[in-house]
Order: sequence, then C-alpha cells, then structure tokens
Amino acid sequence: MPQSVSIAIVGDVHQQWGPADEAALQALAVDLVLFVGDFGNEDLAVVEQIAALGLPKAAICGNHDAWYTATPWGRRKRPYDPAVSDRFQAQLDALGAAHVGYGKLDFAQLGITVVGARPFSWGGSKWRNKTFYRDRYGIEGFADSTARIVAVARTATQPTVLVIGHNGPKGLGHQPEDICGKDWNPIGGDYGDPDLSAAIAQLEPELHRQGKSLPLVSFGHMHHRLRHRKDRLRTCLVQQGKTLYLNAARCPRLLDSPAGPLRNFSLVTLAGGAVTASQLVWLDASQRVVESEDLLAQAEIRAEPVPPGPKKVRKKVRKKAHGRASGRFFWFFLDLLNPHPA
Repeated sequence: MPQSVSIAIVGDVHQQWGPADEAALQALAVDLVLFVGDFGNEDLAVVEQIAALGLPKAAICGNHDAWYTATPWGRRKRPYDPAVSDRFQAQLDALGAAHVGYGKLDFAQLGITVVGARPFSWGGSKWRNKTFYRDRYGIEGFADSTARIVAVARTATQPTVLVIGHNGPKGLGHQPEDICGKDWNPIGGDYGDPDLSAAIAQLEPELHRQGKSLPLVSFGHMHHRLRHRKDRLRTCLVQQGKTLYLNAARCPRLLDSPAGPLRNFSLVTLAGGAVTASQLVWLDASQRVVESEDLLAQAEIRAEPVPPGPKKVRKKVRKKAHGRASGRFFWFFLDLLNPHPA
C-alpha cells in the first residue's frame, strides 16, 4: 500500500463533464476518484462517460439521477418510455460495481474501502419517495436505511473506510450557511440525512475497536453558492473528532473566465488513515492548476454533533486560514458571474 493516497472528489456534475475532465484528473495524478452524484436529469450519456473513466473510482447517484423515476411528478414528466428505454436502470448498469449506493467497493491496492450511503437522496428529515425505496431496495424508512448502511460497512476489508453520500449527515449545524444547512424559505434548519448520521454514530466505535479508521465522509447536494445571500459561500469542510466531512458541491463546476473555461475538483490526501491535506483546485484548458484553496485550513471544528433546533446558535471554532486561501475571494466573485445549475 502507498504511504499516501491522493483522492479527487467530484461534486454535483449537472451535465458539466467531458474528455477534458479525465485529462485533468490524469494531470492531477490522483489515485482514486469519488463522484457524489447529480450527473444530470437521468442523463445516460454523461453517466456513460463517467463509467468509462480510466481511473479507480466509486460513485453514488443523486436525486437528479432519479428525476423521472423516484417521484409521481417526475414520472408524469418523463421524456422517454421506460418500456422501450429505461434510462434510470441504464445508468446503474453503466456504472456497475462502481455505484456504491447501499454498497461498498474495496480498493486493496490503496488500503481503502468506500462505503455508499443512501443513493438518490433529496436530503432532510422527511422520508421521501417511499414506493421507490421500498420497491428498489426493500427499504421502508430511515431505520431500515441506517441498518443497510451499517451492515454493508461491517463487511469492509480494508483498514481505511471512506463514506460517500449524495447528501451529508444530519448533525453538522442548522444555520443556512452550515455544511448541510437549509438556505431556502423558510430559511434555516439542518437538512442532513438522519439515516447517515445514525449509521456513522454506530460505525465509528466499531471501526475503532477493529483498528480501522473513518477519516472522510464526502458528499454534495447542498451547493456552496447560497440562495439567501451573496456575500459568502457555504461552509464546505467540517472536522468532528477524527472524521472530516467534505461537501464538494462547488457549482457550477465549470466557470467561464477571460483565460477560457475552468473546472474544479476537491482533493484530499490520506496518510496513516487520516486526512493530511485538502484543497479545492481550479484547472484551465491546458490542465494547469491556476488556483488552489486550502480547505483544511478553513475547516470548521465541531467537538460534538449539533442538536437540531433554531433557538441558540452554538459557537463555532475555526482554524485560521493561511496559504493561498485568500485567493478564494477572486473565485467567489467569478463564480457569481456564472449561472447556477437547476
């Protein structure tokens, strides 16, 4: 196993993927790529490109990847006949074993097991799409979902366990700027997944007893660009105990600039079962890194889960930013000039 592992996390794609992205990942020389879903509205062509990526990878699908399948509204709007061509199932077939929703993938050469949370999550504490989850996965609610995630994680064969979900876990804050905070009306509230937080709470002590680590939980869904204010972006990295929670949904992930299109990836370096570095990088058309934000230096530190409720804001302790993090303001304003994906 290598002394360190370089991982790229690709946030919500929303159809912004092409050959230049694979070239960028090759230039970054990453060992593993994690996709957190929302490739498009059941966009099979995009999913097939990602499935063909010639690098070790794991993926989980998001709510947009079941846009015309999971809800009655979506099925009424479906632009294709599933009896003729089932794009939803074709996505899963294309990804094959790389799709780890309610599953896992062992990367023995890296000493890593990637465990998938609930696929196609919309987020929040309301159990949505009951028929979809019952018929597709035999899951009847949050308790069933937690049990499925835990059962799969217990089969991990590698010493370092990573969890990916489309949405993050509940318990990381209820302010709209928090990593999974609700930033649409009515403003505020924790929109994390309660089944994922319950699964992590069960798994952490078990993994510790087995001599395994859970250094990273990565996800997307809650876009960094906030709906209710434009003077800042969402918190994207939280450290709680020995686990880092990374929201990779910097959307749109492709930006126009005077020098041409730029694309972003969230990077994590693992060594000794722990995260030692994390950046958000932007690459230009020549696969050159033109800006890098030190995410680890900006991480919000939480000593314990934050209970839900709007009454009192728990004081947050932040590490002092350093390095090139100040460059984030340029990219923040550039981001504002680009349209937000649906």
